[in-house]
Amino acid sequence: EQGHKKKKEEKESMMSSVCSRVRARARASIPSCPPAGAGAGTLDRHLSNVPENTVYGGPKPQTANQRFTLTQLRQKHRRGDPITVVTAYDYPSAVHVATAGIDVCLVGDSAAMVVHGHDTTLPISLDEMLAHCRAVARGATRPLLVGDLPFGSYEASPSQAVDSAVRMLKEGGMDAIKLEGGAPSRITAAKAIVEAGIAVMGHVGLTPQAISVLGGFRPQGKNVASAVKVVETALALQEVGCFSVVLECVPAPVAAAATSALQVPTIGIGAGPFCSGQVLVYHDLLGMLQHPHHAKVTPKFCKQYGKVGDVINKALLEYKEEVESRVFPSAAHTPYRINTADVNGFLDELQKMGLSEAASAAAAAIENMEMTTKPSDGSSTDN
Repeated sequence: EQGHKKKKEEKESMMSSVCSRVRARARASIPSCPPAGAGAGTLDRHLSNVPENTVYGGPKPQTANQRFTLTQLRQKHRRGDPITVVTAYDYPSAVHVATAGIDVCLVGDSAAMVVHGHDTTLPISLDEMLAHCRAVARGATRPLLVGDLPFGSYEASPSQAVDSAVRMLKEGGMDAIKLEGGAPSRITAAKAIVEAGIAVMGHVGLTPQAISVLGGFRPQGKNVASAVKVVETALALQEVGCFSVVLECVPAPVAAAATSALQVPTIGIGAGPFCSGQVLVYHDLLGMLQHPHHAKVTPKFCKQYGKVGDVINKALLEYKEEVESRVFPSAAHTPYRINTADVNGFLDELQKMGLSEAASAAAAAIENMEMTTKPSDGSSTDN
């Protein structure tokens, strides 16, 4: 019995020793905690990459461009700080919007007009919008991303609306969606999408998708009944859970009343200075479509902060002229070289192939490039 007890004690001692060595290795593999006062008094955690400000704890992720969130948008609204919104439709425009520090990047169905060349926003499809959304999501790493539900993608039923909104997030990479509200069916659609767990931005006033009912691109809220309807519709969208409401082409007093009545931010476009924030179309504010042929595309309420269209036209004309006069590409824009030994071998191979004219053309090109790249001191440039 004593022998059995002794063996048991030896086994327990061995296990204890093994466990001690394992714990020692584990401690050695974990970076030491900073000295007291080095941080904010919080214990570093090394086994999770979940942000510490979530319910799961963990260190904050080291990201250069943290996404602007709905929480930050609400905080700006509570402070009374204006919210900035600009549209984008592709990777370059998204990068520009993000670089400027814009709060919200809207992938608008206005792409139908400023990108696809249609006279209205109606023709663009959900699949086309998703392609724009994916490109923007790759470029706009900082702003809150909102995707427009296009005409025909949410009016039929709440189920259709939810399905389209889900695709915007899952396939398009958006953070939220926008829909044009007004009719009871659209309020119902907004409610269904919110209840599905998707953030919704509403849109009242001039709703371009309803131009067949409105009689064209006409401002709204210009009489008592219309003005009251703008406010009532905005309140209805707030009631079903929209996090903000766009007010388009309404008189400033009407926009001011709606902004005061709502607890969520209003985003104005052609609605005066009393909204919680402003949105403009990328092409409009940059002055990209200034030719008289495109005058109908740029609304009169838009301030042009640049004349990018003029810059683009000038650059394209210069390019055309330089190509036609053989100024471009010059030696400065012909960077790739072939060494002398390979040149001779290449010319020999061309001769063997019976392409003597091609060999002569290559030789002449080499001579021309040597002349244009020869330094003024006469030293060799062979590389």
